[in-house]
Amino acid sequence: MKKTAFLLLILFDAAFCVQAQNYKTDTIAQEKALKLNFLVGEWKGSGWIIGQDMIKRTFDQTETVQFKLDSTALLIEGKGQSNEKIVQEALAIITYKGESNQYDFQSFLPSGQKGLYKSELTEGALYWYPTNFIRYTIRVNEQGQWYEIGEINKIGNWYPFFEMTLDKVP
Repeated sequence: MKKTAFLLLILFDAAFCVQAQNYKTDTIAQEKALKLNFLVGEWKGSGWIIGQDMIKRTFDQTETVQFKLDSTALLIEGKGQSNEKIVQEALAIITYKGESNQYDFQSFLPSGQKGLYKSELTEGALYWYPTNFIRYTIRVNEQGQWYEIGEINKIGNWYPFFEMTLDKVP
């Protein structure tokens, strides 16, 4: 029994070493992910959202953005607070999907809600589409601030329901 366990341990170790030796970064995914470098850093600011009850609420927001997995994935952690209470918390991972020539935007919420959404980088702005009639856009504005807007499409026109402006923390 001890010999079998020892043999399995050696085989597992050998298989791991072979896999580690074959480690190679997907340079195309890395190159595409690095185009999102304008988002990397610590950001703080405020915003507003209009809920289903049509009431506009304000919040303070922080975003922490960093590359992971040899710069092939971008991790975004966001937290919104109002009156010192967390009102929004989300985690997103953005990767490049070569076969479809687009970015994947995966989001996760504490409620267990998660999604995988089409995303694209167009004219220096990151767009993602949770549905066919909702889109979010993040860009860095002329003042060097993170500017994000959420919009809903009603009868062919886009209307904002969410907006935030964040400053980069030095």
